[in-house]
Amino acid sequence: MSSTMDRDPIQSGSHNDDQSIGGLLKQLGREIPSLLTKELALLKAEAQETVRTTKAGLAAVSTGGAVMMAGLVVLLFAGVYALGNVMELWVAALIVGLLAMVVGFMMVKAGQKKFEADSLKPQHTINSLQKDKNAIGGRMP
Repeated sequence: MSSTMDRDPIQSGSHNDDQSIGGLLKQLGREIPSLLTKELALLKAEAQETVRTTKAGLAAVSTGGAVMMAGLVVLLFAGVYALGNVMELWVAALIVGLLAMVVGFMMVKAGQKKFEADSLKPQHTINSLQKDKNAIGGRMP
């Protein structure tokens, strides 16, 4: 023997308290806190992923900047000494310095891509909330 909770209200045709509008509203009232808890857990997980991505981007930008500065100094001196044997010292310093700056700039740009607005959005939470809104409103996604 099955209880009234096991039966589909549309198929059974009966209209007791559990299947009435009042009963459905009570059930909705019980399920909304669970739904909100799950949505908050999803938001938290996405926020943590965003923080990890932001940290990685910050590390890449910082490392790129440090490499750019260190490269500027070291390569400038080494390149200037090496090229100084075949050309004017100021031309050698200019060539090596520009090369170091280009490499460092490319590293900084690669790190900046991790800060784009799209990568920071909690997209799964946004999609889930939109589905919940549609379901509560009586529309199918």
